[in-house]
Amino acid sequence: MSRVCDKCGKGKQVGYNVSHANNKTKKQWLPNLQTVNIFENGKKQKARLCTKCIKKGNFQKAV
Repeated sequence: MSRVCDKCGKGKQVGYNVSHANNKTKKQWLPNLQTVNIFENGKKQKARLCTKCIKKGNFQKAV
């Protein structure tokens, strides 16, 4: 299961943790994905959406 938003395509970001001694270790930030039931193409589907897309409300929720 991929960690990518189905609506906007937001995925993980990669960077470094930098210590006081300037040691660098790899780090990743994952999007806050939630499973939501939506209507798409006239069908009820489960989608993994980031919270930003859920707040925007640019989809139709299925009850």
